[in-house]
Amino acid sequence: MTTPDLSVQSLFNVKGKIALVTGGGTGIGKTIASALVQNGAKVYIAARKESQLKETVAEPNVKGPGSADYIVANLSSKTGTDALISALEVREPAKKLHILVNNSGVSWGASFENVPEDKGWDNVMAVNVKSLFYLTSGLSSWLAKDASAFDPGRVINISSTASVRPFVESPLSVDGHGTWSYGISKAAVNHLTSILAVKLGPQKITVNAICPGIFPTKMTAFGFKNVGEEKLTSRQPMGRVGRPSDLAGLALFLASPASAHVTGAHILLDGGATLSSQGIAPKVKL
Repeated sequence: MTTPDLSVQSLFNVKGKIALVTGGGTGIGKTIASALVQNGAKVYIAARKESQLKETVAEPNVKGPGSADYIVANLSSKTGTDALISALEVREPAKKLHILVNNSGVSWGASFENVPEDKGWDNVMAVNVKSLFYLTSGLSSWLAKDASAFDPGRVINISSTASVRPFVESPLSVDGHGTWSYGISKAAVNHLTSILAVKLGPQKITVNAICPGIFPTKMTAFGFKNVGEEKLTSRQPMGRVGRPSDLAGLALFLASPASAHVTGAHILLDGGATLSSQGIAPKVKL
């Protein structure tokens, strides 16, 4: 038997692939989109703020060798996800997509007694869970079009270590406030990932979830500013928080031939913090 090509260039090849990254204007989504473009993919970034999107696509387009474009979208409703799919069809009339990164997410902090129903629950579940379902469902035929068992279509859902931790009050939130619905929404993302992996496997589409720990993003900005990176890193087994390269490496793995036989996985990306006794422990008043 001839030895297969096991080079990095072959295993992690995403050149020429078409990708859609939601919530790609900042943070995790921006990092993943940039990694795909720098490795030759054609990437569409979807988010609400056009001015931010224009800035986001400018840098990767200069670096190449892939390309980046943007679509303004609000994914807080099925109407919004349908509108995104329609806008994508204008740009890709062949209705072909190889990689879908469901990264759009919101959170809401409040005291236990004062969590608003609309912003605190309805919007969080709509953006973090419902939009993921409708977008994946609406684009599943696109993802299946070029898919095979050795080069499947890819769905990468961005979850969080909050999905497996029972703590909602931490150094990342204001004193007395908790992100009560966020972890629950991400736990739902994990389970939906499993459900979709089973549903879409016969169509040769893999579905996996990345569960990031602490990375410098808009959502963690409060903790970095008010607690400081030194205190945050002191609780981390590896002695540091996440870096863009950590996200890029895992995303490229899940989007490339290297992971063609991986589906239904929920991968913790936190340097061991969740599995250890460290991490972001709840606040305790003595």
